[in-house]
Amino acid sequence: MNRTPGPSQTSRTRVHEETRKKLLVFQRNELTEYYIYSLLAAKVKDEGNRKILKEIAGDELAHHDFYRGLTQKNLNPQRWKVFLFYWTARIFGLTFTLKLMEKGEERAQNAYREVYAELPEVRKIAEEEEEHEHELLNLIAEEHLNYVGSVVLGLNDALVELTGTLAGLTFALQNTRLIALAGLITGVAASFSMGASEYLSTKTEGSSAQEPLKSALYTWTAYLITVAALILPFLLLTNYLLSLGITLLVGILIILLFNFYISVVKDLPFRRRFLEMAAISLGVAVLSFSIGYIIRLLLGVDL
Repeated sequence: MNRTPGPSQTSRTRVHEETRKKLLVFQRNELTEYYIYSLLAAKVKDEGNRKILKEIAGDELAHHDFYRGLTQKNLNPQRWKVFLFYWTARIFGLTFTLKLMEKGEERAQNAYREVYAELPEVRKIAEEEEEHEHELLNLIAEEHLNYVGSVVLGLNDALVELTGTLAGLTFALQNTRLIALAGLITGVAASFSMGASEYLSTKTEGSSAQEPLKSALYTWTAYLITVAALILPFLLLTNYLLSLGITLLVGILIILLFNFYISVVKDLPFRRRFLEMAAISLGVAVLSFSIGYIIRLLLGVDL
């Protein structure tokens, strides 16, 4: 049901040109988001999620109509944004995409505040939209979010253990092929070990939100993908120091992207979590690199 009141005749006649330009931006944004939510609603399989998305889409269309009543102009949606957010949702999930859109709206609040003095009814629209959408977005249910802890376990362990292992092997072996072989064997074996441990841990806890086998698969997959990404530079390059440097950069990039994802879907602080995880991984790598160098000197190994 459209709860948004239409603009009064007085509002239509007293809108200044600068304010009208801002209203046109608001109107286009609402129309664009209407198309995004409608498109996603047509594609999702979960009936509950579809109902929520349709409700948000209806709100967006009502807000668009309100602004159109003020601007007296028909607009087209930003099709590139519809395309971008649609495929982001398909790849990264609904919760991440919709909360990312919500954060974009939060950054636009200053523009809304500039209009409040001239058009108080816009403030009511903006506040209702923010409150209602936030409530609805928290109702979106996605199974994979129940297994974020399992993914964190696999990814974090792979980053810490394998960056340390590769750093140690780099100075001990000084041969990219040998380092890649040893790292791959270690990483694959460790991925199965971590998957099995997560299976047993989840089964012991008896959590109703998580299935032991799925938890194990999420942990194993996250670990294995991280292993492949970290070892790839050693397979493609011949300079072992350059390979190690790129591996560490890849590790930092993985930490950056994953923590950004988690900070969005779980509404958690990004910077502190990223710095903590990066410091641990790099600290272990530096320590292992030093140990590898010392062991090589003590054993007199020269490859």
